[in-house]
Amino acid sequence: MKYGLLTYWESKEKYNVGDYVQSLAARQFLPQVDQFMNRERLADYSGEEIQLIMNGWFTHNHSNWVPDNAIDPLFVSFHMNSTAAPFMLSDKGIAYLKKHAPIGCRDKFTAKTLNEKGIEAYFTGCLTLTLDNYKVDDSERGNEIYIVDPFYNYPTNEKVFLTAKHFVKSIINGNLFKLGKIQKQLEKVVDKEVLEIANYVTQVKPKGKETDEEKFAYAEECMKKYAKAKLVITSRIHCALPCLAMGTPVIFLNSFNTFVDTCRFDGIAELFNRVDVADDGSFTANFDLPGKITKDTTVTNLGLHHALAEPLKEKCKEFINKKSIVK
Repeated sequence: MKYGLLTYWESKEKYNVGDYVQSLAARQFLPQVDQFMNRERLADYSGEEIQLIMNGWFTHNHSNWVPDNAIDPLFVSFHMNSTAAPFMLSDKGIAYLKKHAPIGCRDKFTAKTLNEKGIEAYFTGCLTLTLDNYKVDDSERGNEIYIVDPFYNYPTNEKVFLTAKHFVKSIINGNLFKLGKIQKQLEKVVDKEVLEIANYVTQVKPKGKETDEEKFAYAEECMKKYAKAKLVITSRIHCALPCLAMGTPVIFLNSFNTFVDTCRFDGIAELFNRVDVADDGSFTANFDLPGKITKDTTVTNLGLHHALAEPLKEKCKEFINKKSIVK
């Protein structure tokens, strides 16, 4: 039996390291990786039978859905975004998902959407909750604080001035006048001393500069940094979820207010110690936070992820072992 691993198209200007973190989670269950398989080109596969763990966001290339029949899929931690669902849930798409049901879904929104179409589906949480293979002994934990892509849904110079079209659109929707909002909000939530001593990491990188192997290497580098951190502060779920798996104290900065974003978090958001930010910039926390986050702020992860992580591990192992035994 051959084993595939998902890789991803780059967007016009960047790629999302979080995609590769999700593939790291799948990779740990494979005896070997025989082939990288681009998520957006699964219908074009023409090789021999191959097993593929189908976790993550599906899909940006609606015209290339459904995957080829030679792909033997395991649907766990599957997310179908609200923007993609109308295209993916054609008669052909529904028949394909019914054939491979039950479908394990990363979020409750996806499970509900599939169930409404008569597709047996259930909530699994994200496969990155199983990344405790990067966990280190507490004696190796240092004093580093990492801030990873905070409030990345807010406007930035890169987004506003990307093209003339983006600039005009930013004037119309008001984003041009919100530049600097990330820093202003950070200063409301995080103490100045922490902002000065923290290490800043991004999980969005420029397109066209790295091979898939290099992208996986960077994703692993991030995991190894977070594993030894004193505290991680982030708005990236594929930073925060692995931190839960690795036992690293993490605070999730939640400023998302569009359905495209919030549907991704249904069932996931409650796993975190969170700071929830309203549109006016006011914020509340679901843990004891009397003021700003300081260098002395300590949080204990809630531990709710274990109930999701262990069944995910067993499901992936069973899927791989089943075909290995047949072989």
